[in-house]
Amino acid sequence: MQFRTLGRSSLQVSPLCLGGNVFGWTMTEAESFPVLDALVGAGLNFIDTADMYSVWVPGHHGGESETVIGNWLKRGAKRKDVVIATKVGMQMAPDRQGLSAAHIARSVEESLRRLQTDYIDLYFSHCDDASVPMEETLGAYQKLIAQGKVRAIGASNFTAVRMAEALEVSRKTGLPRYEVLQPQYNLYARSGYESALEPLCLEQKIGVVSFSALASGFLTGKYRTAADAAKSLRGSGVVKNFLNERGLRILAALDDVGRRHSASVASVALAWQIARPSITAPIASATTVDQLNELVAATRLKLDPAALEQLNAASR
Repeated sequence: MQFRTLGRSSLQVSPLCLGGNVFGWTMTEAESFPVLDALVGAGLNFIDTADMYSVWVPGHHGGESETVIGNWLKRGAKRKDVVIATKVGMQMAPDRQGLSAAHIARSVEESLRRLQTDYIDLYFSHCDDASVPMEETLGAYQKLIAQGKVRAIGASNFTAVRMAEALEVSRKTGLPRYEVLQPQYNLYARSGYESALEPLCLEQKIGVVSFSALASGFLTGKYRTAADAAKSLRGSGVVKNFLNERGLRILAALDDVGRRHSASVASVALAWQIARPSITAPIASATTVDQLNELVAATRLKLDPAALEQLNAASR
């Protein structure tokens, strides 16, 4: 496995990141451990989670995903073998959200406790918070980095304007800069990232770890009709957002490229992103070892220029 550098940080990661939102939500701890074991066994090292996963589930309070990962680490996984990204800022409770120094200081300790580790490799601002000066937020991160509790920081769900502002604040003040951006990006949802964020990240040498890389499962090919979508909790969103002429055109191109390369639709969709110069690692979730293996296959799939252009043309 050839690792990639995240921005200008010292973090070296596999070209695919395992999404941890499903741990403790649609997967029990017992179901999660084999997938995490298989990830490391396949030579990958990158795991993404957040403090608020999965606060949306009745009876959950957030932190369920971090707890599963922490128990997996305690069971015997070698901490140095994995790069763990988690996030702060989304609402955990009415009085628990945002990017104030006080909220960050409290939240990082809770994440460290749940993860059962003394440091977080990559700590994301999960969403922008215009109510807090960027100097305050970045200053809070500076303290955590100095204390050895965080190795690098990133920004998720930031616009290009706000990301540029944050980078300029870091340049002027000497505060740590966001080395990584986590935007929504996939073969269907391209323009939001490619129009303004991608040029900025290339210019500033920002690592990019994209979420929703498989478009809520649509780019696995399992949703092709309204009847298919009715079988899944995410199906209604798929019908609404992706099951249209353009979406089906993208699936047809993925099918064709997959046949020529003897690869699955999901593997091709991820390999298209992995081949893009600005993308460090797309994020995708797996609920079984078989699904994980399908994701891992994307890291070994080298799409030829004709295949890349076919996918680009179908998804324009």
